[in-house]
Amino acid sequence: MDGPPEPAPRGGLLHILGLGFGLAGAVGGSIGAGILRTPGLVAAQLGSPALILAAWLVGGLYALLGAVCVAELGASLPRAGGWYVYAQRAFGPWAGFSVGWTDWLGHVVGLAWVAITVGEYVQALLPAFPLGPRATACLVLAVFSLIQLLGVRAGSASQQLLSLVKAAAFLVLVLACFLLGDPAGGGTGAALGATAEASAGLVGGSGLVTGSGFALAAVLALQAVITTYDGWASPIYFSEEFSEPARDLPRSLLGGVGAVLVIYLLVNGALLRVLPLEQLAASALPAADAARRLVGPLGGHLIAGLALLSLLGLVNTVVMAAPRILFGLSRDGLVPAFAQQVTAGGTPLAALAITSGGAAALVLSGSFARLLGMASFLYVAIYLAGIVALLVLRWREPELERPFRAWGYPVTPLLIAAGSLAFLVAALCSDTANSLAALALIALGYPLYAASRRLGWSEA
Repeated sequence: MDGPPEPAPRGGLLHILGLGFGLAGAVGGSIGAGILRTPGLVAAQLGSPALILAAWLVGGLYALLGAVCVAELGASLPRAGGWYVYAQRAFGPWAGFSVGWTDWLGHVVGLAWVAITVGEYVQALLPAFPLGPRATACLVLAVFSLIQLLGVRAGSASQQLLSLVKAAAFLVLVLACFLLGDPAGGGTGAALGATAEASAGLVGGSGLVTGSGFALAAVLALQAVITTYDGWASPIYFSEEFSEPARDLPRSLLGGVGAVLVIYLLVNGALLRVLPLEQLAASALPAADAARRLVGPLGGHLIAGLALLSLLGLVNTVVMAAPRILFGLSRDGLVPAFAQQVTAGGTPLAALAITSGGAAALVLSGSFARLLGMASFLYVAIYLAGIVALLVLRWREPELERPFRAWGYPVTPLLIAAGSLAFLVAALCSDTANSLAALALIALGYPLYAASRRLGWSEA
């Protein structure tokens, strides 16, 4: 429950958010259309029900360990700005600025992509809709921006409603698959036999594979899974606005990741029950194929509606979160001061306008395909910076008040750092052009920071 409003001492943000919003933010920031599509990609790589479910479990545990680490940072440093706050505290202003501006840019690019995807789904569901996909995307951005203008209470209420309906819709899909599906036509009947094969580590996408072939397939599958879990850290962007961040922020992160993990395992189990493994592995949109198998042609429309609902919740999350990054940068003098203007309802007004306007410009220009390809590399790099910041702050500031301490320290952050580093190395090898471009974008943070100092925004 959101608490009564309290005056905020720095910049006008309101300390009114609670656990309900935090859980909704983690769920809404994670569950998008990816879970409707990614199970096919994972199945194509692993080719075994047991290994498929294991991959989703491992990805969820990876996200959960990450949440454990980030919960310490968020509870210790409850300030608006997200990952920027931790990088700035551990490494200094220019490193913080690099993390902050690449994080904000990644949000804007992702927002543009999600908005245009919403437009495409609307066009598919309602062919007579008078607006095209791009115009619909801009309309969606405008509507959710107007909701934010009503204040943080309205944004919180919309987030909680959309996340609740989204989770309920996925559970309905799961129940339909288990209650109406024919096990003989799906993959569950073969799962026990596949489990024995999995224990020997021999099952591959098209037969039996061993050694490096299986390792590569596992890495590619886990990359897809981890990307689908991305967004679990959304509550940290609102750290300063929780009425009790020391208590509710860790609960939001851990509870949100746990809920997403359960939903993802249930969805994959349901798809394996309904679809033969070969069909699942070959499907670009397995959830739609499962729905069509259950209820006929109507199923495709139902899944499109579910995807649309998931994407709208994601739009709301990003439209709320990204302006908080600019707000934090502005308050510390790293971007112009007008970006920290806040309405009486607690919304960073100018930062919201810049964020939504930037996303709309990308939608209209259609020139963000390359940036989108860089997004996964950027986000994992930002996560890695956060984990390293945790290690640095434990060493440099042992006296810092830590209401929540990462479980299993230092093993937990070292595991997450190693996993993130492995992901980045794999990305460099498999998608070299976009990965190098992402590194160049990160490096561009220093000259931009230097420019901010010359213009008098920063006193550092």
